Amino acid sequence: MDTRRTYLDWNATAPLRPEAREAMLCALDRTGNPSSVHREGRVARRLIEDAREQVARLVGAKPAEVIFTSGATEANNAVVRSGWNTVFAAGIEHDSVLAPSGDGGARRAAIQVAANGVVGLSGLDTDFGAHSANASAMCLVTLQAANNETGVLQPVAEIAELARKHGICVHSDATQAIGRVPVSFARLDIDYLTLSSHKIGGPKGAGALIVRDGAPLARWQTGGGQERGRRAGTENVAAIAGFGAAAAAVHAELPEFGRVALLRDRLEHEVLRMSPETQIIGRNAPRLANTSCIAIPGRAAETLVTAFDLAGIAVSAGSACSSGKVAQSHVLVAMGLPANVTRAAIRVSIGPATTEQDIAAFTAAWTDITRAVAKAA
Repeated sequence: MDTRRTYLDWNATAPLRPEAREAMLCALDRTGNPSSVHREGRVARRLIEDAREQVARLVGAKPAEVIFTSGATEANNAVVRSGWNTVFAAGIEHDSVLAPSGDGGARRAAIQVAANGVVGLSGLDTDFGAHSANASAMCLVTLQAANNETGVLQPVAEIAELARKHGICVHSDATQAIGRVPVSFARLDIDYLTLSSHKIGGPKGAGALIVRDGAPLARWQTGGGQERGRRAGTENVAAIAGFGAAAAAVHAELPEFGRVALLRDRLEHEVLRMSPETQIIGRNAPRLANTSCIAIPGRAAETLVTAFDLAGIAVSAGSACSSGKVAQSHVLVAMGLPANVTRAAIRVSIGPATTEQDIAAFTAAWTDITRAVAKAA
């Protein structure tokens, strides 16, 4: 990463941790196939199993419950496409949950979202009961642990308790939550949990699906017996080793994440002081300590992101861009926010390596950039 730039897009991907780099380089020198029984194969297998234990420890799971994948998108698809009759999901979920939720004839049932970004519990007990009345029906409720755009935390444990009463399986995408808030698969009492390596400083292209023993799950890649027979194919040993090393490192650092919240709060305070018309989306809800979703109504998010990039600062848009046109963020639309906000939001996300100088660089650029964008509008 160019050290002359200010990187404030940790929710997209975190910088590679030195522990992960070292583990990957070590693994690249191991020749054996982890499915082979000879010494070289056993050495490669040990690297995978060590990583499995490290990932399990991070999320309060058993090593046998961890299935390695190429990332959270694959893991989300694997769960959502496992033959459900009904999938309960809120409109704030990641596209890798929403896009496949209607596959195979499944019916998607909407979970309502409040204006602060938190899903509502009211009426869910009745809804769950109505859809699970048919004993042969397979129902899934999927709820992210933390939103990738706003950082808003969701009541996964409470919804899991409601779903359990009706025999409904529960999945949570914890991609943004791990390493930032404590996550315990066992205490949540859910069936599936998905996570991704590169969000915690591991390599891209590795992730995991945590599966409770006995939970229904279709095989999504056949051919060999790898990963409990669910995902055939030779494992990416180097990426998995790097993932495990990152999981161990972030687990040790979790108690120190409060410092990140102080930096985030300082950034928001300065932005609001300089631009009182600014909206901090989800500000009054429980949030990740590292995430700010910021909008000046009527200012195009894409224009702001480009301007910050030219100023040497990496942030991202809360809205998706297609063919040069700014589309509304589906997350913010689901929250019921107006179009002049849903098209204006940018996301600033920080991490343990973020410094006070990084925050100062952003706030110093904020006034000039927002004024220039306003004049050009």
